[in-house]
Amino acid sequence: MILDIERDQRRFKQIVRGKIRENLRKYITHGEMIGRRGKETVSIPIPQLDIPRFRFGDNGSGGVGQGDGEVGDPVGKPGEGSSGAGGAGSEPGSGHFLEVEVDLDELAEMLGEELELPRIEPKGTASIMSDKAKYNSIRQTGPESLRHFKRTYLNALRRQISTGNYQPDNPCIVPIKSDKQYRSWNDVPRPEVNAVVIYMMDVSGSMTDEQKQIVRTEAFWIDAWLGKQYKGIEKRYIIHDAAAKEVDENTFYHTRESGGTRISSAYQVCAELIEKSFPVSDWNIYCFQFSDGDNWGDDNQKAFELLSDKLLPAANVFCYGQVESPYGSGDFIDALRKQYSDNEKLVLSEIEDREGIYESIKTFLGKGQ
Repeated sequence: MILDIERDQRRFKQIVRGKIRENLRKYITHGEMIGRRGKETVSIPIPQLDIPRFRFGDNGSGGVGQGDGEVGDPVGKPGEGSSGAGGAGSEPGSGHFLEVEVDLDELAEMLGEELELPRIEPKGTASIMSDKAKYNSIRQTGPESLRHFKRTYLNALRRQISTGNYQPDNPCIVPIKSDKQYRSWNDVPRPEVNAVVIYMMDVSGSMTDEQKQIVRTEAFWIDAWLGKQYKGIEKRYIIHDAAAKEVDENTFYHTRESGGTRISSAYQVCAELIEKSFPVSDWNIYCFQFSDGDNWGDDNQKAFELLSDKLLPAANVFCYGQVESPYGSGDFIDALRKQYSDNEKLVLSEIEDREGIYESIKTFLGKGQ
């Protein structure tokens, strides 16, 4: 029999999830939850829930149905619930928010339903599981090569002390068969292949902090969805102006650079990274590039050569997101459209502002590649 408290708790969770779903588009586009991310959960602020309840009046104010008033008049203390002007008060306001913890997998499921994202079909052997032996237990029997000497010694010492055979002045600990302990293992399933997401971002002088925040918010949701599709996921980050380099996540989102832009430099580092660390036959590779569309001189041709020869053949999908900038020319996305109009692996998205994040994610992940 389900206890009432368990039923109420389950109902409360349903209400909370409903509130999150109602406001999911706002979370997606404005990124309130990114700063509240834990290892496997996200803390989300939702409007305070008003739970219906009886309100009792002051003692001596009359019985039920007594006192002045007409049908339809509000019940309560004079002035209660009024939104009119008044002096300073000591009561709390009504604009409070409740912080709730939501599992990242559950959040990704909501994202998929909201954006109608298809399930990803991994290529190669990505779904094959292999068993890995992990020494994480102790048994009474086993080969002598796996004997746990410390545990065996302690068992022998305890036995000799409890039986009165231990001599402190002349200690001699001799284990017998019942004292012996052996390391043992369990077979832990491990995916032979996971996925890698490679993010590339233009950090030249024309990319503003607002544009980087747009990139960060979109990458958060991309991570959430891909993490739901694979047992494990690797992430790599590349930044570039006229030159490119691989960096950690913090540097990717917070670095300040200046100078010109050579997109081919990022493509070159990405190609080298894939060749060195992520064999195409074993990995599902996702590339996401973000730029304001400005590129140096005749660099487009070199970028296209790397894209055609190295990156598009290797990747499950290559996504290019162009964030609108008051400084960049914005020409690169048009050049890509002209060069790769028939290539299904290349997905293009124009992100005018934060409100454009929603449709951009749907564009990038909507094919389920």
